[in-house]
Amino acid sequence: MSKNTRSKSISKLIILALVLFVPGFLYIMVNKMGSNEYVKLPVFGEKHLSGKMNRVMGREIPDTVFHQLGPIEFTNMDGKPVTFLGNDTNITVVHLFYTKDKGLSKQLVNDLSGFAERFKTNHNVQFFSISVDSTDTKEDLNAFMTSYKQEMNSNWFVVHQPNLNIFDYARDQMLIEAMPIEADPNKFIISNRIILIDSQNRIRGFYDIGLRSEIDRAEDEIKVQLVEELRNNPLKIEKK
Repeated sequence: MSKNTRSKSISKLIILALVLFVPGFLYIMVNKMGSNEYVKLPVFGEKHLSGKMNRVMGREIPDTVFHQLGPIEFTNMDGKPVTFLGNDTNITVVHLFYTKDKGLSKQLVNDLSGFAERFKTNHNVQFFSISVDSTDTKEDLNAFMTSYKQEMNSNWFVVHQPNLNIFDYARDQMLIEAMPIEADPNKFIISNRIILIDSQNRIRGFYDIGLRSEIDRAEDEIKVQLVEELRNNPLKIEKK
């Protein structure tokens, strides 16, 4: 056998070995070391380890307890009771306002109306406009929302709760600023942020309405969170 013939035979054997063994080797490496990576939004607020371990794709991962908001019973502008964060298949977009405020509150409602319109056919997204003024009535809420009735849908709730200390709830759980102004009982300090909350009642986004880019980012991140919810809870969302 000539040298050229031997070289060709060895080359064929090497190529055959690569064809047979490399795909299997890569498959093993992907299963051992690889993982599917998706875009995920951050979780805001304090977090701590529970001391437990979760097994994910064959690996032990420390269990993390994240900041979660508690549900609240409100009264909607139609006079009916509604539970804020009472559904474990919905994500929630929320902000604070009060009807005597024709500046920041109007802008917050205006921006939320855009989201409500764009996601009106997706019943896995709920929208809440929460009044911080204990004197706001059902009539006040309806009058304030007159300009937005066309954009409103069954997933947008404009609510109040006179017996609730919404200021403590906003600071401690929503992680935004809210307080009365002592010198003027008709005015309140409220945050200019819209908040995105996932189905586990965790905060996944804050959006400053003073920046147009933040409103665009909010819309994109609502979509990202919907994908995460579908991926994590497909059966719950499909059954709804």
